[in-house]
Amino acid sequence: MKVRLLGTSDLKITPIIMGTWQAGKGMWTGIDDAETIKAIRAALEAGITTFDTAEEYGWGHSERILGEALADVRNQVIYATKVFCSSLKYDQVIEACHRSIKNLKADHIDLYQIHWPSGSWGSKVVPIEETMQAMNDLKKQGKIRAIGVSNFSRSQLEEATRYSRIDSLQPPYSLFWRQVEKDEIPYCVDNNITVLAYSSMAQGILTGKFGPDHKFAKGDHRSKNKLFKTENFQRAQQALAKLRPIADRYNISLGQLALAWVIAHQGTCAIAGARNTEQVLQNAKAAELSLSTADLAEMDAIGRMVTDPLDDNPVMWEP
Repeated sequence: MKVRLLGTSDLKITPIIMGTWQAGKGMWTGIDDAETIKAIRAALEAGITTFDTAEEYGWGHSERILGEALADVRNQVIYATKVFCSSLKYDQVIEACHRSIKNLKADHIDLYQIHWPSGSWGSKVVPIEETMQAMNDLKKQGKIRAIGVSNFSRSQLEEATRYSRIDSLQPPYSLFWRQVEKDEIPYCVDNNITVLAYSSMAQGILTGKFGPDHKFAKGDHRSKNKLFKTENFQRAQQALAKLRPIADRYNISLGQLALAWVIAHQGTCAIAGARNTEQVLQNAKAAELSLSTADLAEMDAIGRMVTDPLDDNPVMWEP
């Protein structure tokens, strides 16, 4: 799989990144550690060398599973993890980083990201200058190699860049969720900041596997995803019907088509989660696809059937 440079760093990342939120088990159902480890190893064998996680995913469980799966090939992979918004004071960032390094069975983190802006989810507000000082110090010490942010608005991103070099932004971004196209992505393109799109298959909607009567198991966070609400979900089903002929032309799945659309955008990589080996192998194949200009334009118009009626709130989930 061809690699891309992350921002202005020397880190080489794959256009398809394996996301491991589900590996943490919190807010997901039916996750098996052994299957997750097999999927992670299969991802590496398929050419995916970049793995995204966070301490918040199962309170370190996702990081520990990733470390267990890849400890013997650490020098072949890129670890991207995150510090949560409740731990953004200077000492808290330092402590969280050391915990993540231990969880990952590593001696450093390749990309360390602020998971949510200070003040999110009821957390205390910490000046971004203080948080970035900790990140800069960790980078000087060799504990981290690059700094990124996640779920930041353009103004928050601009403020963070006043105190440090930011090499990545991780926002929710897919054919069905596109608020960041207005302000954040243009800023990233202009400033050589790589976009790491999460929920790049709209948490499974773009795979086409969820029918109109689907009921999520208790504890599955997707039950609160705005795209699964009745009106939005109906529009999504109509859009999927129009996307299927395009996928058929390339002899690929809807999920692969959705990932190919994301990575076709300048400076954008797609984070894709997987519960098992089959899913991760399907995701990896998306890196081989090259969509025509005409098909990209057609997909753009189809996606707007879903996105145009949405409000400007970039958070995918209802409280």
